Amino acid sequence: MTAALSLGTYRVRAVSQAARTALAAGSPWVDTAPNYAHGRAHEELRPLLREYPTVRVATKAGFFTEEQGRTALADGVLTREEAAGRHSLERGFVRWQTERSLATLGRVDLVFVHNPEHDGQGLDRTALHGRVREAFTALEEFARTGRIGGYGVATWSGLTSGAFSVPELLALARQAAGSAEHHFTGLQMPVSLIMDAPITQALNGGGPLVQAKDAGLITFGSAPLHGGALLDAMTPELVNLIRPGLSAAAAALLAAGSCPGLDVVLTSASTREHWDDAAKALAAPLTAQELRRVTDELAGE
Repeated sequence: MTAALSLGTYRVRAVSQAARTALAAGSPWVDTAPNYAHGRAHEELRPLLREYPTVRVATKAGFFTEEQGRTALADGVLTREEAAGRHSLERGFVRWQTERSLATLGRVDLVFVHNPEHDGQGLDRTALHGRVREAFTALEEFARTGRIGGYGVATWSGLTSGAFSVPELLALARQAAGSAEHHFTGLQMPVSLIMDAPITQALNGGGPLVQAKDAGLITFGSAPLHGGALLDAMTPELVNLIRPGLSAAAAALLAAGSCPGLDVVLTSASTREHWDDAAKALAAPLTAQELRRVTDELAGE
């Protein structure tokens, strides 16, 4: 199985245009956040979500724009110092931000706690885990009443830096829920040929993606092109090794999307040509042997 190609709206300039392209092409998920597109991503997505009622929506809680911080300060859910930090996992703020996301988007299937390791800078692991549990507690309230489908963690470096592990996040979810019947249902992390540790770990039968799948979580791979930086490293030889005839972007997406244990790979492709190029490549995933040949080649460089 290959991961489902879906729209990620980070660094997308024209969110509504990219979303219209992706949804018309059958993207099963749209991944966004309140701070994306300078705080306008949710507003741009709302009319399209009405047009496509079956697409699943993932947003986040944690980061906020300067303007959103001023509103939160005025509403009494952040202190002036917290508002200046542009990121918070305080329970009251997570509740406030999720309410606003629901009001703007209309519906939310999954709320990711956004880069919790950012909130933990300068904290020990115990204190960071306490913050994450607070955020989970707020989101459990929404999920328990059916207002969101579930919640998860979207991390950039938390799993690789040792700030937390998948088993620890699951334990925090059980604590937040007060039982094993929690609503922690998703994990998002970078998966690419630059940040390829999750790929090599999964090929060897371990790592966070395998742990997440074993726990029944939906797994999302972000930044498969590493913000575009990977394209410079996609030599004709590397593309040919992945699959002859592909574009550099499609080859990079195919490698990420073929990672064992990955359900969804997020792309910011904004034109139908780029979307179809990637979708065609992902329709025939690499075998584990083919993917290992790629990672071995990169490891030997």
